[in-house]
Amino acid sequence: MGETVRTGYFERVGDGRYKPTAHVGGAWRVDEQHFSPLGGLIVHAIERARAAEGRPELVMSRISFDILGQIALEEFEVQVEIVRPGRTIELVEATAVIGGRAVVRARAWLLAEVDTGIVAGGEPERLTPPEQVPPWPMDSVWSGGFIESLSTRVIGEPQPGRTTAWVSTGYDLVAGEQVSSLASFVALIDTANGIAVRQEPTKWMFPNVDLTIHLYREPEGDWTGLDTKVTFGSRGQGLTSTDLHDVTGPVGHAEQILTVRPLTT
Repeated sequence: MGETVRTGYFERVGDGRYKPTAHVGGAWRVDEQHFSPLGGLIVHAIERARAAEGRPELVMSRISFDILGQIALEEFEVQVEIVRPGRTIELVEATAVIGGRAVVRARAWLLAEVDTGIVAGGEPERLTPPEQVPPWPMDSVWSGGFIESLSTRVIGEPQPGRTTAWVSTGYDLVAGEQVSSLASFVALIDTANGIAVRQEPTKWMFPNVDLTIHLYREPEGDWTGLDTKVTFGSRGQGLTSTDLHDVTGPVGHAEQILTVRPLTT
């Protein structure tokens, strides 16, 4: 019998070009991509581009994504540029382009790795491990191919605007292609805005227009831990704030700015 091929969120169709599969389907609209796996793919593209150029081995310490519009379920290209090259500090920009239009623009700071264990401190408490937490059906709140692809486990009971959860997936980021633990980890972070909803998504819209991730340690393992708080302001803006964890402990923080408005029919 032949080897089983795992299904991915994306298929590579050329150098820097990808096609989304049905597992990328969005939560707000059926004809768009969920941003979360695309974020991980952009990290993967940055890592491949830097490796191809023989850039210094640095660690990604911050990456910010600006979502410039609807991300259609269509073939797209990821373009990578070294903005500020360096041996110990480097800035890289990546842009996802669909039909000649930029839909996501990302900037990543990479820093030299140094042993600072003697002065490390200030981290939040570790989360209850995922194997000790029961499954939670995230598709009871959201629809879409991406949400259906996830394994989600919630610590305690989900509360409006406050939930702590573990998220994992059995799907490859790119079909048949090996990716880093960082890319796989980042591919699940954007789900934070969906685990701690303040209002029912059938009555209110609160999509994020960005995602900014700060890391003080490289993540490991197959689970992304999200300790999330969602705040709605009184003038149409909101904020999703998340402490990020892997199976060995906290690794960083993420922020998402939201546009909040009633859902019209």
